[in-house]
Amino acid sequence: MIAIDNILISDEVVEEQFVCDLSKCKGGCCEDGDAGAPMEKWELEKLDQYFDVIAAYLNEAGMEEIKRVGKYTYDKEFGWVTPTINGGICAYGRKDASGTIICGIEQAYNDGKLDWKKPISCHLFPILIRKSKKDPDVEYVNYHPREDLCQPGCKLGKQLKVPVYVFLKEALIRKYGTEFYEALEATANELKKRNDD
Repeated sequence: MIAIDNILISDEVVEEQFVCDLSKCKGGCCEDGDAGAPMEKWELEKLDQYFDVIAAYLNEAGMEEIKRVGKYTYDKEFGWVTPTINGGICAYGRKDASGTIICGIEQAYNDGKLDWKKPISCHLFPILIRKSKKDPDVEYVNYHPREDLCQPGCKLGKQLKVPVYVFLKEALIRKYGTEFYEALEATANELKKRNDD
């Protein structure tokens, strides 16, 4: 376990290797889960602010579900989450001709229509963040690839020799800032050096 301030990071985040292989997994994490994507409170405001822009990137089924339940819903276990269609695909996602799930929020961002890429929980996957039940100021950062779905990403990561934290650099900086990432990187380098000696 690596501790940076009140953030506890599992060793796997620096020891394991991963590179998302979208051509193989087809964005399955956007439809395979116990709820929609967990969202931070400030992200709910972003959804409200930019919804009219994002709506242009959604399909009919997604729009219908959002009209029915709202732009976000509350889940007892995960807190605020994106809605899903019949417990499956996220309402903000749609499949392209190849069957790959495309995020409407990310598409709008890529087109320069908004300043928010996508929910941070999506950007960080397969890292999952949980708050401590005993101390809400403490967060646990764990690496949790899905056994079957993420197998191609684990394989590609090993081939390319890319540690999880390096693959997710942009997302980790979005979540915790540059200083946190630099501290994590320094710790990872120190651990690697020790293991190599």
